[in-house]
Amino acid sequence: MGIKEKIKSSPRLKRLAIWALTPKNQPRPRWWVKKILNPLKHKRGRGSRIRPMTRIDVLPWNRFELGRDSTIEDFATVNNGVGDVIIGERTRVGLGNTLIGPVTIGNDIMFAQNIVVSGLNHSYEDISMSIHDQKVSTAEIVIEDEAWIAANSVIVAGVRIGKHSVVAAGSVVTKDVPPYSIVAGNPAKLIKQYNTETKQWEKV
Repeated sequence: MGIKEKIKSSPRLKRLAIWALTPKNQPRPRWWVKKILNPLKHKRGRGSRIRPMTRIDVLPWNRFELGRDSTIEDFATVNNGVGDVIIGERTRVGLGNTLIGPVTIGNDIMFAQNIVVSGLNHSYEDISMSIHDQKVSTAEIVIEDEAWIAANSVIVAGVRIGKHSVVAAGSVVTKDVPPYSIVAGNPAKLIKQYNTETKQWEKV
């Protein structure tokens, strides 16, 4: 049994590890994790940039990868506490975006401003407990290559955005989006799709 498995199987060791890596009741790493451990653990592609005013709350027990020539802009937050955050090449994560794993983002993707992409949900069924103290559930979000996510959109857990698709501004995406499609609204609905025979974007 490896170290990771030993820690996971022992509640005492798990509590000790969490205390060593994160401040009490704070879902962010301690300074030594950011400065020493994370650069050794996580992958950054050549030419990638993380702007100085970002909040990169990544921890060593899940993956964080930023591909070649990709950028995370100021005031964004990235959190891999409950799932991997993988960002491909030549992708721009816009101002004020929030990415909470598990999420896999492809290549050549544009995120505008103030977008929330969260693979995390909080349970609320047990009314004898606060929501804060209940379990969380996760479902991976996948955003395929060349997608464009416009400003103020929300993408919920478990959704897949198909290749070269567009999510219009202010949309709340609760279902999968087919490749080469445009969706809009709350909840987001399919409004256009590319027809490979006519070579035109056509209303649905």
